[in-house]
Amino acid sequence: MGLTELNVDDQLKKICRGTNEVLPLQELKDKLASNRPLRIKLGVDPTAPDLHLGHTVLINKLRTFQDLGHHIIFIIGDFTARIGDPSGRSDTRPMMSEADILSNAQTYQDQVFKILDRSKTEVVFNSSWLSPLGIEGLLKLAGKYTVAQMLVRDDFEKRYKSDSPISIVEFLYPLLQGYDSVAVKADLEMGGNDQKFNLLVGRELQKDFGQPPQVILTMPLLEGTDGTRKMSKSYGNYIALNDTPKDMFGKIMSISDELMFKYYELLTAHDSAAIKVLHPREAKAALAEELTGRYHGAAATAARQDFDNVFSKKNNPEDMATFFAPQKSMRIVELLLVAGLVTSKNEARRLIEQGGIKVNGIKAVEDANLFLDNATIIQAGKRKFMKILPPR
Repeated sequence: MGLTELNVDDQLKKICRGTNEVLPLQELKDKLASNRPLRIKLGVDPTAPDLHLGHTVLINKLRTFQDLGHHIIFIIGDFTARIGDPSGRSDTRPMMSEADILSNAQTYQDQVFKILDRSKTEVVFNSSWLSPLGIEGLLKLAGKYTVAQMLVRDDFEKRYKSDSPISIVEFLYPLLQGYDSVAVKADLEMGGNDQKFNLLVGRELQKDFGQPPQVILTMPLLEGTDGTRKMSKSYGNYIALNDTPKDMFGKIMSISDELMFKYYELLTAHDSAAIKVLHPREAKAALAEELTGRYHGAAATAARQDFDNVFSKKNNPEDMATFFAPQKSMRIVELLLVAGLVTSKNEARRLIEQGGIKVNGIKAVEDANLFLDNATIIQAGKRKFMKILPPR
């Protein structure tokens, strides 16, 4: 597929949907007007085995560029993963083993092509140009930025002021990511809105190396199932692309109605006005079926049927007790206690650890935060069921 026939304004409309910032916007317009395929860069460090829906916010945007005829460069940060991106971190990441990095890198390649066209995507590993730098090249790179410039970065500044450790290696991370842009001659680099500093470093390094500076495009971070923190495996609030269809459907149904609209905006092409006229539960079920179908095909229909069966009388006791939640958002351990399903928080944690607590048919995790916008079925053990209703 060649370049799109859409004019610059129509391309911008598709590109800018759901974005946080495009800097500088005029430079992007000029690059699009050049009528050549742009080199669009996204780097992902393989720090965990699974990609999750939070990653797909950026990967979906890559697909938009790909459909417009631009060249996608998907960088697997096998070298930078050894350091770990300090963006948004309040502490230093532990270093990963090479075996874990390579194993995760393989799963990333397997999963990213559920969205991107494999035949039109260039996959590269940044160790191929960062390893040959050697100590001399690394020192030259380190000499291009000062400690004062690094401490301008918000998360570094906070850690410095609170006496939290910052390793010298972490200062190198933005420089190494920036050098990636030099190596692949990126026209545009994408990242989450917590990545802005790193992306700007790449822009400055390209100028130092005599290249036209890249445009930067940032996307909002997608909150996970707890509704508060960004989706992350380390927070246990993620929806993995490799989740079973049943688990993926159930996790999406567990998010709040408010967060659902953000998922629609960032993960689908639907017009938000059309979604808001639907009943929230129907809108959420449609979202869950669409996203589950995207990664699991026809199995999404069965996942929806399984979920709906949780609410049918034939699968739940006729005399199931009901309980009105005292508030709209509650931690699962606290809800179990106030609803009388357990006698202590320790009992709740023990049952959860043993897999004995299910929420709408999905096994609960201890730090789960439930959004009680609609009726929720909780099963404790084999025979104890309770329908939790939103606050009166």
